Amino acid sequence: MLESLALMVLCSILLSSLMQKLKLPGLIGMLLTGIILGPYVLNLIAPQILTISTDLRQIALIIILTRAGLALDISDLKKVGRPAFLMCFLPASFEIIATTLLAPMFFEMSYLEAAILGTVIGAVSPAVVVPKMLHLMEKGYGRKAGIPQLIMASASVDDIYVIVLFTSFLGMYQGEAFNVTSLIKIPVSILLGVLLGCLVGKGCVAFFKRNHLRDTVKILVIISLAFLFVTLENRMVAYVPISGLISVMAMGATIYQDYSILANRLSHKFSKIWVAAELILFILVGATVDLNYLANAGILALVLIGLVLSARFIGVFVALLHTPLSIKERLFCAIAYLPKATVQAAIGGIPLAAGVEAGNTILTISVLAIILTAPLGALGIDLTYQKILNTSNE
Repeated sequence: MLESLALMVLCSILLSSLMQKLKLPGLIGMLLTGIILGPYVLNLIAPQILTISTDLRQIALIIILTRAGLALDISDLKKVGRPAFLMCFLPASFEIIATTLLAPMFFEMSYLEAAILGTVIGAVSPAVVVPKMLHLMEKGYGRKAGIPQLIMASASVDDIYVIVLFTSFLGMYQGEAFNVTSLIKIPVSILLGVLLGCLVGKGCVAFFKRNHLRDTVKILVIISLAFLFVTLENRMVAYVPISGLISVMAMGATIYQDYSILANRLSHKFSKIWVAAELILFILVGATVDLNYLANAGILALVLIGLVLSARFIGVFVALLHTPLSIKERLFCAIAYLPKATVQAAIGGIPLAAGVEAGNTILTISVLAIILTAPLGALGIDLTYQKILNTSNE
C-alpha cells in the first residue's frame, strides 16, 4: 500500500509537470497515472486502495466543495438569479433527451437503456469545474458578472438532479413504476441541504468566535461536519431526502457571509489540502478506466458523445437567455460545463452490475466520456478565460 501511494504521487507529479510544459492541464497527467498504474494496465495500485477508492474520491470531492463554499459570496449568487436555477437542470436535461433519442440509432439498446446512458454521462464534474472556477475568482476573472459563482453552484445541483433521474430510470428497467415523487425529492433535498448547512454554519461561527482555536483545528471541525452531512444523507435516504454536498457548500458560504476574515484564512488552508486530494481523486478516477472497453467503442461512440455535448451546449445557451452576458461569456459557460469525471466513475458500472442488457455499452461510453471531456473541458477553460472574461478591476 505504501509502495502504491509512493508510485501514485511521484508518477502523477511527473506526468502533471510534463502536461503543464506541453500547455495542457495537469489533471491529464493524473488521469494517465491512474490508467497506467491501475488494474487494467500495470496493476500497481494495491487492492486495499482500490477497495476504498469510492470513499477516497468522495473525501476529495467534499474537500473541494468545502473550499468552494468558503469562497462563495451569496450576494454575488443572488445577482445571477434565474440563470443559476436554470443551469442546474436545463443543460443536463438537453443532454439526457438527446442521448435517449440518438443512442438507439447508434447502438442496440432500447430507449429506456438510452435514458439510463443519458443520466450516466449527463452530469458535469464539480471536481474538475470547481477548482477552475475558484482559480478564476481568486484572479478576479468573471467575478463581477458572477460567472464562476454561477457555474460552481450549479454544477453541484446538476449532479443531484442527474443521479435522481438515473436511479428512477434504472428502477423502471428493473420493473418498478416511474415514481413522480422521486422528482419532488430534488428540490426538497436541495432546500433541506441548504437549511442544514446554513444552520450548522451559523453554529460554527458562534462557536469559533467564543472559543479560541487554531485554524488547523477549525479545519478539522469543518471537515468532520462535512463528512457527517454526507453520512446523514445516506442514513436518511429512506425517510427524507437531504443533499449532503449542498449542505457542505451552504455551511462554507454561511461562514463566509458571517465571518469572512476567517473564511478567507480557512479557504487558503483548504487550497493546500486540495493539492493532495486532487492527486488522489483523479488518479483513482483514471484507475477505473478499462482500455479494453475503449477498443470496442468505435467511432460511433465518439460521434454520439459529440452530438449530445452539442445538445448540452444548446441547453446552456437557453438557460442564459435574457441575461447581460455576452455571446462569448455564454460560450465560456458552455465550455466550463463540459467536463465529466467523478459521477461517471461512480455510477458508470452500476447498470452492468444490475443486469442491464446494454450495460457494457453504457460503461464503455461513460469511460470514453471521462477521457474526452475532462481534459477537453479543463483545457478549454484554461485557453479561453483570459480572452473572454473581464477581470474585477476592468
